[in-house]
Amino acid sequence: MGSKIEIKARLNGPYLVPGQATYTDAQGNTHTSEGKMIALCRCGHSANKPFCDGSHKKVEFQAPEVVLQVSVESSE
Repeated sequence: MGSKIEIKARLNGPYLVPGQATYTDAQGNTHTSEGKMIALCRCGHSANKPFCDGSHKKVEFQAPEVVLQVSVESSE
């Protein structure tokens, strides 16, 4: 059975995804994030894509705050 997560797009800022995540980088290496939240770039200017590095502030990125409800299917 799947679960739901809430992804928040901050006003003029990144997507915030709750919880830890395991992801594979472009070289095929698997990583697990640390902390309770992942900030993903929404402005397109981050030097650390897909993660936010604060570049949205420098480029004065503007976008509305949005909350998305996403269903996640378990792979177990």
